[in-house]
Amino acid sequence: MMRKLSVLMSRSMRKKLMREVIRMKKIEAIIRPENLEPVRVSLAEKGIVSMTVLEVQGRGRQKGVCLQWRAGEYCVEFLPKLRLDIIVSDDKVETAIEAITAVARTGKNGDGKIFVYPVEEVVRVSTGERGTGAI
Repeated sequence: MMRKLSVLMSRSMRKKLMREVIRMKKIEAIIRPENLEPVRVSLAEKGIVSMTVLEVQGRGRQKGVCLQWRAGEYCVEFLPKLRLDIIVSDDKVETAIEAITAVARTGKNGDGKIFVYPVEEVVRVSTGERGTGAI
């Protein structure tokens, strides 16, 4: 019965099953703005060159910064950060995380965070290419 199903399976269904086997992840890294270039170089050395960079503001344990001015104290609740969105195949996730943390870590609050999410599909708009080839 199972053999008959595989024979009857359409080409598109077989391609869909093959795409499901190749898993991809989205790495979302929040870093200090001054660490962008070292992180970019570190990732490029590992063969990871595609990314999207967004300017964001945020706070965590750091809870902003208070500065003393002549007129009094000035507090900034949300600090400027950069968010890097990087899509990689499963086998490159740890490599990317290590590349980011190796150069972005100072050991102080405010170094950032890294989140990893599953990605179902990637489609290159210009060619229609799908899966890891579209990364």
